[in-house]
Amino acid sequence: MGNINSKGIKANTFDAIVIGSGISGGWAAKELCAHGIKTLVLERGRNVQHLVDYPTMMKDPWDFPHRNQLTQKVKEENPVVSKCYAFREDAMHFFVKDKEHPYIQEKPFDWIRGYQVGGKSLIWARQTQRWSKYDFEGPARDGFAVDWPIRYSDLAPWYSHVEKFVGISGNKDGLETLPDGEFLPAWEMNAVEKTMQKRIMDNYKDRNVIIGRCAHLTKPKEIHLQQNRGQCQSRNLCQRGCPFGGYFSSNSSTLPWAAKTGNLTIRPDSVVHSIIYDDKNNKATGVRVIDVHTKEMTEYFAKMIFVNAATLNSNLILLNSTSSRFPNGLGNDNGLLGKYIAFQNYRGTLSADMDGYLDSYYYGRRPCAVMMPNFRNVYKQETDFLRGYMVFFSAYRDSWGHQVEVDQMGESFKMSKTEPGNWGVSMMMQGETIPKETNRVWLSKDQKDEWGMPLLSISVDYDENDEKSLKDFLNEGAEMLSKAGCKNISTNDSKQAPGLDIHEVGGVRMGKDPKTSVLNKWNQLHECPNVFVTDGACMTSTGTQNPSITFMALTARAANHAVDELKKGNLK
Repeated sequence: MGNINSKGIKANTFDAIVIGSGISGGWAAKELCAHGIKTLVLERGRNVQHLVDYPTMMKDPWDFPHRNQLTQKVKEENPVVSKCYAFREDAMHFFVKDKEHPYIQEKPFDWIRGYQVGGKSLIWARQTQRWSKYDFEGPARDGFAVDWPIRYSDLAPWYSHVEKFVGISGNKDGLETLPDGEFLPAWEMNAVEKTMQKRIMDNYKDRNVIIGRCAHLTKPKEIHLQQNRGQCQSRNLCQRGCPFGGYFSSNSSTLPWAAKTGNLTIRPDSVVHSIIYDDKNNKATGVRVIDVHTKEMTEYFAKMIFVNAATLNSNLILLNSTSSRFPNGLGNDNGLLGKYIAFQNYRGTLSADMDGYLDSYYYGRRPCAVMMPNFRNVYKQETDFLRGYMVFFSAYRDSWGHQVEVDQMGESFKMSKTEPGNWGVSMMMQGETIPKETNRVWLSKDQKDEWGMPLLSISVDYDENDEKSLKDFLNEGAEMLSKAGCKNISTNDSKQAPGLDIHEVGGVRMGKDPKTSVLNKWNQLHECPNVFVTDGACMTSTGTQNPSITFMALTARAANHAVDELKKGNLK
């Protein structure tokens, strides 16, 4: 294990330790620190400070050596991460490179990671939709996975709690399939999208077309100004780090807020090796940490530990936390740790043309699309596949789409390119996949990284249910586009590997029964209650919504429960 570099137990002791500084870890730190809890946040990546460490935030395309494109060499060296839409010259420094942190693909899996203070909150897509009661009830009703130990009513006040602080734009749409939240003014649909909205909803009574909901400050409130954040400028350069704080990230919001309390300590460059378990007292007492640069190991101690390293790394840490009491990983008496991984199916897309509307255009770079909440198998089972999918679409005019003659050159060519082209439409699915025991991760027995940590083996794949859901979306999407007045409709199956959705969840699922789940309704390990897991690893199922706002709400709820338990003396 190596030498223990310790300054003494007292100097390394805190009230709480949070592993990870991304979206959920930042929220754990904010809530704990606000209650006077001395909190240590451990981040395996480098330090990134808001504004100070956004080197490309104000650059123009011509300021980049390759005009913000990837070279062939970069693609060859990074066959996984280069598939991500945001991995370009302007944001490569916020992504994990393939060679730096290897893993084992038992089946193809594109694991997209961001190792730095703030994690992937700097580069996320910022789409935020609440779950409905039907999403929490789905597994029990349809007989897959296990029953969620909570319902929408348990999480609703915590959705409100985080939405007010984060700043979410959206409309009050009054849909029971996608509950309303605490919204700032919504973004606006363009002329073609409004037409499509009306035509689709006129033709389908069960399909609601609404503007997307996203974590952007369209009109900041006092709580956002107190965070030193400003209005979103519609730049569409979010993955660089926002100099205005116009979108939510741990770096611009929760971590600085926690720091103001004086209760926060952040330690970057700290690879968490494992959680320390005290066999005599039947509780976790701290964590073992490896310094990224020196490789020295240090132990830190706390009364409670929040695991927020992002789904697969949280699984890795718990699996690596072995003891005489837990030889197969912390809290893993039932052998379920690392199993029932789920993700979201992004394979289906459609494109089409829309004639007319050449007198209409739009301004700015709106950070969200038009969306349609899931309409499949919501109230009852009605298709030959389980669950369903959300639909997103956008209409646009490509300023480079205006056709010119091949031999046209000079001023006439330049001027022709100032004329916007015709309207196009793109549509995509975001499908729910069913958690399966065979979709799992485990630790390699013989391969380790440079810090001595076992490499993670990943075996996650699509199944027949996903293929049927994909086929249904492509058929229904084409029909909807046709009824909306679109032409030249084409469908596409990207056949991309799981993981590129960047919405993987599970492995440490919540549940009512310790025999069939790893966490209880408060996100505590059944067998080690002073350890909480509140990132995507805790999810029992995945839903069709973007998951981050649910991670945040679960974290805030669990953190406040932990504080209550600590005050009662139940976490010592």
